[in-house]
Formats: sequence, structure tokens, C-alpha cells
Amino acid sequence: MYGKKVKLRILFISLLLVSVILSIFLILKSLEEDVVYFFSPTEIKSLTEINKKKIRIGGMVKENSIVIDSENINFIITDFKNEINISYSGSVPNLFEEGKGVVAEGFLKDNSFLIAEKILAKHDENYMPPEVAESLKDK
Repeated sequence: MYGKKVKLRILFISLLLVSVILSIFLILKSLEEDVVYFFSPTEIKSLTEINKKKIRIGGMVKENSIVIDSENINFIITDFKNEINISYSGSVPNLFEEGKGVVAEGFLKDNSFLIAEKILAKHDENYMPPEVAESLKDK
């Protein structure tokens, strides 16, 4: 059969291979939890099942839709086909205004309402996220 050195090498290589596979699996599993998917309002409306994962919705802020009260900012994101109501409590970026592109990150309550945790508009007024531009191009 095999000598003692060969058996130790096989054992070492096997343990190394198992540890590498386990490490890769754990890394991929942890990254999976941090993935935030991007949707347009039309894609949200067509969802059949609403999960509890964090998502991003991008589009344009609808004209005359921003309502600011003491605690929340409510507005509508549109891709000119469908609209999603957004509720956000916190300060918004300086470039956030009606008719401009915006990405809201948060949790869906139903197919037409999102509670946002973040409003992403940290760019100049001419910039539009590539995903938003692509979804608006399809209209």
C-alpha cells in the first residue's frame, strides 16, 4: 500500500481542499445577504410575490408629488409607465427634487408602496443611474 509520507500528504491535501471549499462557500453565503436588487416601478408592479428583502427602486420623482410633514417625506417615483409611493424619514440629498432621477432603498409593503431607508441622489443634476436610464429607454 501507501507509505506513511504519502498518507500524510493525501490527508493534508484533503484537509486543505475541504477548508478552501468551506471558505468559498461561507464567503459566498455572506455576500448573498448583502445583495440589494434594483427594480423599476414597472418591474415592481409585475411582481407576484413580495419578499422581505431590501430592494432599490429607481426612476424620476413625479412632478407635484413631494409631501413633507413633520416626520416623513412622501413622494412618488415613476418610470412614466407605473408609479410607486415612497415614504422616507430623514434628510434628503440637496439634489433631490421633482423631475429628477432618484434611487430609493428600502422594503416593499405592497406592489405600490415602499418604506425607504436611504435616498440616493449624490450626483450632479445631469446624472442618471444606468439602470434608470435603461428602464426609461424601454418606454
